[in-house]
Amino acid sequence: MSVRKRILIVEDEPLIAMMLEDFLDALDYQVAGTADTVASALAQIGECDAAILDVNLRAGEQSWPIADKLAELGIPFVIATGGGGDMIAEAHRDRPALSKPFTMDSVEKALARLISPARFSDR
Repeated sequence: MSVRKRILIVEDEPLIAMMLEDFLDALDYQVAGTADTVASALAQIGECDAAILDVNLRAGEQSWPIADKLAELGIPFVIATGGGGDMIAEAHRDRPALSKPFTMDSVEKALARLISPARFSDR
């Protein structure tokens, strides 16, 4: 039996976060947690194997501090945005992007690019 990979969802729209939770469950991932602010996401980073980061969060926050910390820890993430590539911070433009609106297929493909069995063989 394989261990389900834990995905942190950073998304400030509750309906989109719930949809992502449903997609992840259907794709046999475990939701490590959901966050709608930078502080909440940073507090949950240690609980995840990978993350989906919405670029723009509540109150004008952007998810770059979260992306920086994930990168520092070597935790893979995908950047979710409804905008173009120019909305992505220069330091993270090489990361996989997930365009809104999401489909289960697009989420599955984005996570498959991040997560390989060898990467998590020690977890």
